[in-house]
Amino acid sequence: MKKTSISKQSRFLPFLAVLFMLFGGISALSAQSSKVVKNIVLVHGAFVDGSGYRGVYDILTKKGYNVTVVQNPLTSLADDVQATKDALDKQDGPTILVGHSYGGTVITESGDHPNVAALVYVAAFQLDEGESAVDWAKTEPASPKSGILPPDEKGFLYYDKAKFHAGFCADLPKEQADFMYASQGRFSAAALGAKVTRAPWKTKPSYGIVATQDEAILPSIQRKMYQKGHAKITEIKGSHVVFISHPQEVADVIIRASKEVK
Repeated sequence: MKKTSISKQSRFLPFLAVLFMLFGGISALSAQSSKVVKNIVLVHGAFVDGSGYRGVYDILTKKGYNVTVVQNPLTSLADDVQATKDALDKQDGPTILVGHSYGGTVITESGDHPNVAALVYVAAFQLDEGESAVDWAKTEPASPKSGILPPDEKGFLYYDKAKFHAGFCADLPKEQADFMYASQGRFSAAALGAKVTRAPWKTKPSYGIVATQDEAILPSIQRKMYQKGHAKITEIKGSHVVFISHPQEVADVIIRASKEVK
């Protein structure tokens, strides 16, 4: 009887081994999925507001992400950084910080926040310490389609109505471009020239989206900044507002970042 009992147990051993491997694998997959960063903070740039992220927001929230859209006052770099840090303070853990255009300057200056796990630059300025957006913009002649007007008497910048569609958002319908022009906010010229004091992408993963038809920040400048910043580069055929015209492709990069963060 004892020999029979031992024989039965030995036959169960391979089955038990398979069960342990199966449940061990499930546990490993569960642990891996739990590492996905679920908090996303989106930061807009100049001449637009946070509502431009609606398409990206819809895609991400449907996939279970917790998305916060910062409304930058655009009155100074310090004010915009504070608004972003206030949003980061409210996150319950690791966060993917995303910035478009001048918003890249903002996320660079605020990206040392402890909740920031990675940075995503969307046709944006990825600056090093002591650099400003103006510094990089001046490295190449501006596109003839660019329509940023000189500062007004109060030091604010606006976009030329005659060039707004072609120079800022050529891949959007004209009716949408007209509304965006009418609703553009004032933007401090001093913010564009403000130099960042930190470069968190040196210690945190960064991703850079090149808008290949961008007339505001030339694609060649975007590539050079991202290469210098060791960002993982994705190229999307789109205008400066690629996050509006191609929300799925932009969301895909953000999702990739959320899954690759260690």
